[in-house]
Amino acid sequence: MAKPAGNRNMGLLKSVEGRALSKKMEDDQKKQPAGPAPYFHKDCMSNILLWLPLESLPSSRFVCKPWYNIINSRTFIESHFCRSESVLIFLKSISRGRSYPYSTPYPFPMTSIPEEEGNTFSVEVALLQSNLKTVPIFGPHIAGSSSKFFIQFMEFKDRKIKVGKYNVSCLGNIRATCNGLILLDNHVKKGLIVMNPVTRKLIALPLGTLCDYLKESYGFALNHVTGDYKLVHLFRDGFEYVTCETLDLATRSWRAVNGPSFGLFNWFGHAPVSAIRALHWIPQLDNSDFIVSMEVENERFHRIPLPQSCTTHDRVMEMGGLLCFVTHEDFNIDIWNLKSVHEGIWTKQYSITKGSLIDMVPLFSLRISGDVIFRRKEDGSFHAYDFKSEVMREFEMDKECNESLGSYLPHVNSLHSWTPSHYVSD
Repeated sequence: MAKPAGNRNMGLLKSVEGRALSKKMEDDQKKQPAGPAPYFHKDCMSNILLWLPLESLPSSRFVCKPWYNIINSRTFIESHFCRSESVLIFLKSISRGRSYPYSTPYPFPMTSIPEEEGNTFSVEVALLQSNLKTVPIFGPHIAGSSSKFFIQFMEFKDRKIKVGKYNVSCLGNIRATCNGLILLDNHVKKGLIVMNPVTRKLIALPLGTLCDYLKESYGFALNHVTGDYKLVHLFRDGFEYVTCETLDLATRSWRAVNGPSFGLFNWFGHAPVSAIRALHWIPQLDNSDFIVSMEVENERFHRIPLPQSCTTHDRVMEMGGLLCFVTHEDFNIDIWNLKSVHEGIWTKQYSITKGSLIDMVPLFSLRISGDVIFRRKEDGSFHAYDFKSEVMREFEMDKECNESLGSYLPHVNSLHSWTPSHYVSD
């Protein structure tokens, strides 16, 4: 029996609509951006990207636009920073295979930048390319250094030390560090450089007042009120007064500020420590009864008495958001905390009685695990004190660590920048 014409037309219409819907779904699927990011919620994707190795993050930004926006967002950068463990950053000579103290001067004649190998990023070449359309074929002439260095870092994990590489080279010293940024000497044009060795972003800055290396000290800190980074330059003038000048990275210009009282500083041997919104110096080589602190926001100096006299192997460091004084008392190592510059009250927090030696120099505290890293003067070995188990353990060192005989600065590998314009809105 033949079907009514109305039923046949209805069936044909449904078939046409089904094919049209199927075609539309195929077209919509083809229009979806390539890559896995669009198929995941933004927060889920962010959590996945946080697990990527540090060296993969800069290149991962260019996988797709959603990834770029996530990795360059302030929220992601802060989350990554909070998960990042402390390291020691240092310079390793390319020609001689050993590291150099960050404060060592280089009074060498003019030279040309050595040719780079592989994918090494040269700080000086990058600066020149940002200022010039082309780089001279025989290499630009650089005054002040005939030595070239790799910027590297040490990771402390599972009782072993691993040397990490940024594949970044430079001619200048590392003067200071802050939140993943480093302050370098600029040998292209007499001045300074602030750089993130992970992202390889950098900015040239004018040099402070010219002074002998042994008569000056550079500090690098974040102003928590304005959100801007600040450089602090202490130096001894021709009349032997210690003078101070500061530079806000937002303005890129130096200005003089009231320095510390006369007679407080006898030397600038140790790099200042940034903690509790201030920079802190040990002003004497030995037997110092106080530290000198400068508040970052209002740029005021304070003389803060120490709980006991500071000896050659004692140091101040940042630990758990506080300023700590790590001092040797007979065969014990005591750790004192300072919560406020204005109060100036030290509280004894720990006493290390097991495994401590008189020549153990405290270097820094691991941000995540909380262990304090020491280095022995006698043999250069590294040790960590675990507060939970109350055990001092020695680290295994590979050949690269043994070749690195210079000075180190505490550092945190991060994606931070010195300007908000580098961040993508969340």
